[in-house]
Amino acid sequence: MIDVVAGRVRSFQNAVSRISAAPLLVRAAIFVTVLAGFVLAFPAEVLSGRPILFLTVAALLPAFGPRRVWATFTALVTIGGWLVATDGYGRPVALWRLLALAALLYLAHTLCALAALLPYDAVVDPEMITRWLLRTAAVLLGTAVLGVLLLQAGDTGGEAGYQWVTVLGLLLAVGTAALLGWLLRRR
Repeated sequence: MIDVVAGRVRSFQNAVSRISAAPLLVRAAIFVTVLAGFVLAFPAEVLSGRPILFLTVAALLPAFGPRRVWATFTALVTIGGWLVATDGYGRPVALWRLLALAALLYLAHTLCALAALLPYDAVVDPEMITRWLLRTAAVLLGTAVLGVLLLQAGDTGGEAGYQWVTVLGLLLAVGTAALLGWLLRRR
C-alpha cells in the first residue's frame, strides 16, 4: 500500500516537472477569461462575499479539465448570471456588455478547445498560438459587426420591427449550421 502511494507521488512529481509554459499559459487564460465573464455577467450585489469564491472555483474547473463538461457548465453559469442581472436586478441590456460577454464566452470556448489539444508537456511554437488567437479575433470582430448590423436592421421597423428580419436571422443560423455540417463531412 505504501509503495503504491509512493509510486503515485513520484509520477505526480514527474508530471509536474515536465509542464511547459505554453499549455500552462493557455490554461491560465481560460481561468482569466471565464472569471472575467462571470464578473461581467453577474450584478455587483451578487459578487460580494461568498459567491465570488464559488465563481472563482468554478472558473478554475475548465482550466484543469478542458476536455470535460466544465466549459459548458461555466458558459451556462455565465448566461445564468446575465439573466439574473437583467431580469432579477433590472440591469438594462447594453450592447457593449452583450458583445463583450459573447466575446468572452467564445474566447473561453476556443481556449478550452486549444487546451484540450495541448498536453501539459507540449513544446509549442508561439506562432501557432498567435495564429489561433488571430483567427479567434477575426471571428469575434466579424460577429460583432454582423450583430450590430442585424440589430440596426431589426430597429428599422420602429416598435413593431420586421418579421422578415427574424426569419432572415433564422435562415442564416440554419444555413451556417448546414455549412458547418457539410464541412465536417467533407473531411
